[in-house]
Amino acid sequence: MSIAPPAGPGDPPPGPDTALDDLLGLLDLEPIERDIFRGESRPTIVPRVFGGQVAAQALVAAGRTVPAERGAHSLHAYFLRMGDPGAPIVYTVDRIRDGMSFTTRRVVAVQHGRPIFHLSASFQTYEEGLDHQAPMPSAPDPDSLPTAAEALPSYARHFTDPATAERLLEARAAVDLRYANPPPYATVGEVREPRSQVWFRTAGKLDDDPLLHVCLATYVSDMTLLDSVLLAHGRGGWAVGDVMGASLDHAMWFHRPFRADEWLLYDQESPSAAGGRGLGQARIWTRDGRLAITVIQEGVIRALG
Repeated sequence: MSIAPPAGPGDPPPGPDTALDDLLGLLDLEPIERDIFRGESRPTIVPRVFGGQVAAQALVAAGRTVPAERGAHSLHAYFLRMGDPGAPIVYTVDRIRDGMSFTTRRVVAVQHGRPIFHLSASFQTYEEGLDHQAPMPSAPDPDSLPTAAEALPSYARHFTDPATAERLLEARAAVDLRYANPPPYATVGEVREPRSQVWFRTAGKLDDDPLLHVCLATYVSDMTLLDSVLLAHGRGGWAVGDVMGASLDHAMWFHRPFRADEWLLYDQESPSAAGGRGLGQARIWTRDGRLAITVIQEGVIRALG
């Protein structure tokens, strides 16, 4: 896994030279035994492993046991326990099925002798078939939107800790993520439609390996999906200290080829929040209008104060 510097007009700024390299290093798991891999973690802005990291690493582990010509088409995962960002994670892959067209893998992530995450993933040999999709929603051009570095200082007054904006920028330095409308922490106390749009791409060019692009999209998919739940209640999230939240489960379907180093529109909405849980569902589109991914996630969301 490697990257080349972005080139050409409109490409994302490189930012810290090591940000994307560090992320790719996290995804480059160490093989320990047949079907057993070890991944490192890194400090996060909350005292647990970022869910997108463990999901992406688990998908890497699964993909390492599958023939390259079979691409990931779906994953279903449960977050079982909070991960320790100061300790490595061991991923054990179970080769559930190797069929003529489909391959299925189950992955268990373990820390300190206990499972923290469970993933089932399916891979398919490409084939032609029926083809239709919903129309892409309207959204502002990503190049017209402020970068995180440009937008975050104006939201800092809402944060409980003045250093939060800086930590957010550091945590997301590997990804160029731009909100089409203000994030929840920018409009605390204002009840809004439970819908959010974000454009994203990696902050640098990537190799052509399709599994790498799928894993990076998986990583990013956990960053903002539950924003729409917060918008419906005027809550700002962990950054302003008015909710406690954590991902419970996560599902993704990969419909069409895409590149994670090119603009992708993450169109997110929340149909329901009840029982201390909130549901987010989303579609991810390429800039030229192809439906690439569908995502659904439920998380614990408990109001504080």
